[in-house]
Amino acid sequence: MTQENNVSFEELGLSEELMRAVDALGFEAPTAIQAKAIPMVRSGTDVIGRSQTGTGKTMAFAIPAIEMIKDIEDKSKALVIIMLPTRELAIQCCGEIRKLTKYCEGIRPVEIYGGAPMDKQIARLKRANIIVGTPGRIMDHIRRRTLKLDNIRLAVLDEADEMLSMGFKEDMETILRETPDNRQTVLFSATMPQSVMSITQEFQKDPVVIEAANRQIALDNIKQLYVDVPMGRKTDALRLLLHYYSPSLSIVFCNTKKMAEELAVALNQGGFDADALHGDLKQSQRTAIMDRFRNGSISILVATDVAARGIDVNDVEYVFNYDIPQNNEYYVHRIGRTGRVGKEGTSITLCSGRRQVYSLLDIVRNTRGKIEEIPVPTGEDINNHIAEKNISDISSILVEPIHDRYKDMVNTLLSGGYSLFDIAAAALQKCFVEKEIKIKDIETDRKRKSKGRITDFSKIMLNIGRASRVAPNHIVGCITEKGILSGGDIGKIEIYDDFSVVSIPTESVDELLDRMYGAKVCGKPVKTILYEERSRQKNNPRGGRENYVRRNREMRGRNDSKRRNAEKVYKRASKRHG
Repeated sequence: MTQENNVSFEELGLSEELMRAVDALGFEAPTAIQAKAIPMVRSGTDVIGRSQTGTGKTMAFAIPAIEMIKDIEDKSKALVIIMLPTRELAIQCCGEIRKLTKYCEGIRPVEIYGGAPMDKQIARLKRANIIVGTPGRIMDHIRRRTLKLDNIRLAVLDEADEMLSMGFKEDMETILRETPDNRQTVLFSATMPQSVMSITQEFQKDPVVIEAANRQIALDNIKQLYVDVPMGRKTDALRLLLHYYSPSLSIVFCNTKKMAEELAVALNQGGFDADALHGDLKQSQRTAIMDRFRNGSISILVATDVAARGIDVNDVEYVFNYDIPQNNEYYVHRIGRTGRVGKEGTSITLCSGRRQVYSLLDIVRNTRGKIEEIPVPTGEDINNHIAEKNISDISSILVEPIHDRYKDMVNTLLSGGYSLFDIAAAALQKCFVEKEIKIKDIETDRKRKSKGRITDFSKIMLNIGRASRVAPNHIVGCITEKGILSGGDIGKIEIYDDFSVVSIPTESVDELLDRMYGAKVCGKPVKTILYEERSRQKNNPRGGRENYVRRNREMRGRNDSKRRNAEKVYKRASKRHG
């Protein structure tokens, strides 16, 4: 986080209790947004804070809020209300406030959000004086009359742009109207679209605008990289990148819930500890996943953009964009999950084809950032990287005294006629052989064809097609996850309304059909059978099924009878193969 070098927490005049809490949390100096916002909010002025995620905004409004409540005699009512877009952000914000109030008496924060038991929240609201919640659940409590905002002194809108984009505008306005007119209003937002400005114009009085850093500074600690991989090979490329960099904590971003689920399964099948985080999960599930991620039980979190709004973990080393972000702001928020609290981080975006590369370069240019293309590491690269780490580990051991027991073992082996070189090599092999990665490199179709390895193809049929919005990369991903073929081994893919035909190496047909049992494409179970050449010729004497479906594709919309005949061929073949 960007820091204001000439200002310390002591110079900000924090109370003794808050200084003890800040010291216990390990913060040495305030960030830029904290140094500017804390005095301004403390003065009672309405504030508009423009700052990116990960810059310490929570402390910027939490510290003045706590100090304000400390000076009020009657602390039995709701005095501060803080609105945030997601459940995770509400939980984390309230958690930070609890840490700051560790040595303060009478400060009682409570988080309220959807998906959690209402009765427990009602019981805690009776004594709370700081309300932290999502607009939807705050409205629920207002309607039930379990929350009254008559005594609110300070209203905070954090991530205001995101709340508006999620459709909370009416709820936010209603909540603010329930508070007294003389309240102080503080708004934080990464961007200032017209919808945010309209909120400030209606509900703030002569606000002071503070801006800690421009977007480029906010991303200075993040190294931005991208790879360009063949279509359908992103999962393989991601596995190679994870093997090579071996991050202790990383987040992989997808654009859809379904993709997040499928990718988490694929990573687990590849030997990684991963879990998916998205909006369809119950709050108890989301909390459990985040707890496991924070304590290192899982090292990879596969998340969608909305779910990731609540991820505030300081030790995330790498962010991977499996899908290209939908806009500039999503990109900034994604990569902002790493490089936090002054630490360095790395983001790697996976692209397939020129269109995705150009889309990414446009996003990076609009955020005034710099990005560099890197190659996907090969299996040899990964093992060389592991070897370097192993050498480093051994070197660190050699500088320390070695126990006599191990020296005696070496002497015993020397007396047996073994050379010192062979003894050392055998010891290293025993220690590290299990860590070596045996994984196929990613090869383009050009490389595969130049090697001339695959000449004999057969065809299989899957009972899913265009009606289910299937694309070739979905089918390639399903097949390659079975661990038999790479994307470059797969031949022509033909997708029709209700089924698809795929060319694969004949030598792999039987094993693949066995492993495809129970497989899913786009989240739907599929049945896979062999597509026989003889049945095609029998039902279509004009040159086989292949020419027939080609003509049918050209005449789609003009001759429905041909489409029905194509479906009959598939049904007959399905019955024949069970």
